[in-house]
Amino acid sequence: MKRRYLLLGLLGGLAAPLVAAQRPNLVVILSDDMGYSDIGCYGGEIDTPHLDALAARGLRFTQFYNTARCCPTRASLLTGLHPHQAGVGHMMEDRGHDGYRGNLNRQCVTIAEALRPAGYRTYAVGKWHVTPGQSAQALADRHNWPLARGFDRYYGTIHGAGSFWDPSALVRDNSLITAANDPEYQPDTFYYTDAISDQAVRFVREHARQHPAKPFFLYIAYTAAHWPMHAKEADIAKYHGRYAGGYAAVRAARLAKLKRLGLLDPRWQPAPLVGDWNKVKDTAFEERCMEVYAAMVDCMDQGIGRLVAALEDQGQLDHTLIFYLQDNGGCAETVGRGATPTPRADRPTVPPLAPTDQQLSSQPKQTRDGWPVRTGYGVLPGPSDTYIAYGREWANVSNTPFREYKHWTHEGGISTPLIAHWPAGIPVARRGQLEPQPGQLTDIMATCLDVAGATYPAEFADERIQPLEGVSLRPAFAGQPLARTHPLVWEHEGNRALRHGRWKLVAKEKQPWELYDLEADRGETRNLAAAEPNRVRQMAEAWEAWAARASVLPLGAWRGPAAGKAKRP
Repeated sequence: MKRRYLLLGLLGGLAAPLVAAQRPNLVVILSDDMGYSDIGCYGGEIDTPHLDALAARGLRFTQFYNTARCCPTRASLLTGLHPHQAGVGHMMEDRGHDGYRGNLNRQCVTIAEALRPAGYRTYAVGKWHVTPGQSAQALADRHNWPLARGFDRYYGTIHGAGSFWDPSALVRDNSLITAANDPEYQPDTFYYTDAISDQAVRFVREHARQHPAKPFFLYIAYTAAHWPMHAKEADIAKYHGRYAGGYAAVRAARLAKLKRLGLLDPRWQPAPLVGDWNKVKDTAFEERCMEVYAAMVDCMDQGIGRLVAALEDQGQLDHTLIFYLQDNGGCAETVGRGATPTPRADRPTVPPLAPTDQQLSSQPKQTRDGWPVRTGYGVLPGPSDTYIAYGREWANVSNTPFREYKHWTHEGGISTPLIAHWPAGIPVARRGQLEPQPGQLTDIMATCLDVAGATYPAEFADERIQPLEGVSLRPAFAGQPLARTHPLVWEHEGNRALRHGRWKLVAKEKQPWELYDLEADRGETRNLAAAEPNRVRQMAEAWEAWAARASVLPLGAWRGPAAGKAKRP
């Protein structure tokens, strides 16, 4: 019987019901603030051999989308809803409106909460960022921490950003970690990306020993490559000189590789290059920013390799569905890049923090051992006493060939790689292929439940749960059409979009709608709104209907003190 079901699954994209023994393990890997063409198998020059290998043995989705920002993406990914429906339409502040409470609500369930009744063990590692965690008061309220939202074990940070060398508010399960209560957390040898990878490997191995009869769900949320640009010198050294040619040279190489990989349609006009290397005042600084960024991604890929090796050691790789994706496009924020650089100190200038203190600021003024944190244009990033972003020009390169960045709902803000690797569930003939059907974060929950044979609940913990928004991607594994009947939709900070088939309606906050034919112009360089007024009107009406249903604030009303009181007509 087992062989019969497996054969049916391989031939039919696992269309047959899954018996308990065949239910796959599920691993969802999410990286942070990375552009569409950063990893090797999507056009980048950064060394990502382990992700490339997963892509070569699995599928690469070419038109998959996130929500343009870190915490809304996490809310949508975890719940299968649009972020506003989960209460996280913006960031972690309460804006007085149900779609923007800044806290995961109870009218949704997480993937973990839905999988547990189906017999899955559930683990989370890394960045949580769907509940406030930037103050001692916020950290005292743990009703939305991972263990309260369906996970059996957790290791990571509750808030959204911070030092890779000494992250603030590091948590194991429900307890804050300090050097005093956790011997593995020693700031002089600690690096967060490695810690995330190593803990993920540990959960896999512990699961094999303690729960061998159960499948597992593992959510890995890296903070690489979010600012600050922190990396190990050995990883940075691999990239010395690789970016000496500047923005245009790196971008041209990516465009050429994208074409070779079949990811860049010859009809598309890539979005314009932003940076001019000839006008850069400090090329050594700009090179170093991208070197450190690449090293951060490289280190993450090394950790993914260790995870894959652990699954192979346990004989579980063939029976594990692995997804890899990114939370938003490349980040153009200029954190730490002010005009006046902070000079290096000869010695610590402030008293060291006590071992039990937590630096709750995401941008601390000092390291734990008392060194002042340096920022400013020209300060070379990487060490623990620096706090710098890689800047808009490199973000433009990261997002090649697309327009705009994190925050915006143009393609550069919302386009992500999606790798799906599942030897037992993706037919041999499909492996290494590109999958062009569009998809969105809400589909991850639907796919996990589908392949697990789990049921999405109508009620949970005495609360009515909103209907699932996504569709399963499982048919695409076998080259079959997805069962999608509705457009893809977005809103963040008043930036908004709707995609229906080849057509995309998109606008920045308080700006008029733009219309693009993405089959011919995914670079969004030819606005067809004036030529297609009826299509614009119909798609805008569809967006408004979704926004009203999904608890999105009216256009222009999300900012300011009146945001929570605004009513949609």
